[in-house]
Amino acid sequence: MSKKHKHAEHEEHADETWLIPYADLLTLLLALFIVLYAMSSVDAKKFEDMSKAFNIAFSSGKGILDQSAVVTNANQMNVIDQTKPNSDGNQTMSERQRQRKAESLRQKEQQQLEKLKRQLDQYIRNNGLTAQLKTQLNQSQLLITISNTALFDSGSADIKQESRKLATTIGAMLEAYPGYEISVAGHTDNQPIHTAEFPSNYELSAKRAINFMSILLASGHLDPKLISPTGYGEFRPIATNATAAGRAKNRRVEISIIRKYTDAAATETLTVAAEQ
Repeated sequence: MSKKHKHAEHEEHADETWLIPYADLLTLLLALFIVLYAMSSVDAKKFEDMSKAFNIAFSSGKGILDQSAVVTNANQMNVIDQTKPNSDGNQTMSERQRQRKAESLRQKEQQQLEKLKRQLDQYIRNNGLTAQLKTQLNQSQLLITISNTALFDSGSADIKQESRKLATTIGAMLEAYPGYEISVAGHTDNQPIHTAEFPSNYELSAKRAINFMSILLASGHLDPKLISPTGYGEFRPIATNATAAGRAKNRRVEISIIRKYTDAAATETLTVAAEQ
């Protein structure tokens, strides 16, 4: 009777070795579903992170009864899901704020330069100087071009007495718009000059630029650090030097009010005609 009882207990004991591969299979399926879920809204960075998590799950050697590796990977993915959008969102917001600020500054500068141009154009019309002065507003600067005949005698760098008022008036207008870098450039035609004072057109054009700049600074309200004179001689013509009319156009002084804020992506210049 005792032997039969022991034999029955032995027969009722089931073989549980199948639990090991079954637990491993469930572990792999769980890791696979986690990866598939994460890939439903994946980007390149998240895919790389999910791939690492997937590799860890496969190489961890843990079964269903010990899920620490899977739980750790799931926590890592939760951290990625929670921090990545916020990080991108903060960067995007910061970039948008910088773009809006830059655009606001460009618009304000555009309005200032357009206002200054209107004032100059009004002065030119009121004083009958349309043949001698012109203004142009483009993407990089507000350019004021003055014919040399309005400022200097031939071969001289001394500003005519009657023209000093013009330079003074331009300087007074610029005082209302501080902070802009200003370039004063002298240009000549290609007719050679060789005197004790001016060995070449370089010296003549540079001296004319310096003399005009000196009048701009005479009031003491413009920042000397922001103004620079340059002499280009005959090497930046805007017309042909083969005719008298062309040479007259090339003899000029240019005052450039340089923009502080420019749009590097712009493909079209903001050109405003001198006469509107």
